[in-house]
Amino acid sequence: MDRALARREAEGRPIRVAMFGAGFMARGIANQIVHSVPGMRLVAIASRSVTAVHRAYAEAGREATEVSTMGALEDAIRTGRPAVTDDAFLLCDAEGVDCIIDATGAVEHGAQVTLRAFAGGKHVVSMNAELDGTVGSLLRRRAEQAGVIFTGADGDQPGVQVNLWRFVRSIGLTPLLCGNIKGLQDPYRTPATQAAFAARWGQNPTMVTSFADGTKISFEQAIVANATGMTVARRGMTGLDHHGHVDELVQHYDADALRALGGTVDYVVGAKPGPGVFVLATHDDPKQRHYLNLYKLGEGPLYSFYTPYHLCHFEVPLSVARVVLFGDPVLQASEPRVEVVTTAKTDLAEGELLDGLGGFHTYGQAERYATASAEHLLPMGLAEGCRLRRAVRKDEVLTYADVEIPPGRLVETLRAEQDAMFPAVAPTRASAASGELVGNA
Repeated sequence: MDRALARREAEGRPIRVAMFGAGFMARGIANQIVHSVPGMRLVAIASRSVTAVHRAYAEAGREATEVSTMGALEDAIRTGRPAVTDDAFLLCDAEGVDCIIDATGAVEHGAQVTLRAFAGGKHVVSMNAELDGTVGSLLRRRAEQAGVIFTGADGDQPGVQVNLWRFVRSIGLTPLLCGNIKGLQDPYRTPATQAAFAARWGQNPTMVTSFADGTKISFEQAIVANATGMTVARRGMTGLDHHGHVDELVQHYDADALRALGGTVDYVVGAKPGPGVFVLATHDDPKQRHYLNLYKLGEGPLYSFYTPYHLCHFEVPLSVARVVLFGDPVLQASEPRVEVVTTAKTDLAEGELLDGLGGFHTYGQAERYATASAEHLLPMGLAEGCRLRRAVRKDEVLTYADVEIPPGRLVETLRAEQDAMFPAVAPTRASAASGELVGNA
């Protein structure tokens, strides 16, 4: 990849990238592309706040031209001037853009821009796990129909897990668990409790809250499950507290139970080295198990593989290069296997208008897609802006019948199409019970 990018630089044919979103992570991506990725140019950024876009370019040491028309944007791209706009749809329609990065966590807006990008013949590298976890299986197929690629990103924990999963499979092992390491898990955190942390790091309090309350990791593990065909052992995942080394987790899971489920996604709190990811895998060949023991991976039946870090924005441009230069997606949903369901963070009154991800009202939990479908559970990606038809208690999981969904949103239309495309199969008695055998701490 590095040599291919170097050739593009030498030939004067850099990959032309546009991005929508201008928050904390987007600013890091902009700085990375501008200074550290030869063979790639960040030609334009769009955000509803043009001030935020100017800041992203300014922090990268570039002065940008503000544009509001297609002609002005395409002229800026042709002449090599970075462009900023409040209209993300311009990026989707413009000539001179090879790939678009979604650096938002906005489900409805992300869906609108992503579909427009497909229509404009643009690949999309998404850091929007919330959108992917809600309608990713459908978006993948829409992208394929348009002849482009829709993929998650390197660097973010889902991409790091799937890269590791691919490596483990490539050397002949069978992955049985894809795991995420967290430092904190408290479903009752709010933007008020996380305000000081967010201010310290220059981040959005609601985004920080979605990490702390488990919503973000639920979406991240859902998209890993949907890319690998894995599931969850139970609603909310196992979520062990383990403050030892990640290699010790081979003693805390039952290989036969994991195999019976077809593999699971999970998370642990406090494991070292964090905040990385891990894959637990097995090997059926006793000769190869002997070699694995020689190479200090133990006697099995589970073997631990891990990456001790995830470097989010540093690696996102590599995803763009993989897609544009090699047609190689990082991770894509196949059939939906895991859903993120809406759960009350506190007692909520009838008539309450639900706030968004990382807010005061709800948190997300990973659940099997078939179970969520059978129980008509409300996907977390659809919850924002819904009005409660009845009072709900803290920790109660909401159903479609509990809410009035705002009319006219694209994401509901896409979700209905995805549900029709992938009708859920009810879980068998054996698969439902086997989750009890996982996570024997």
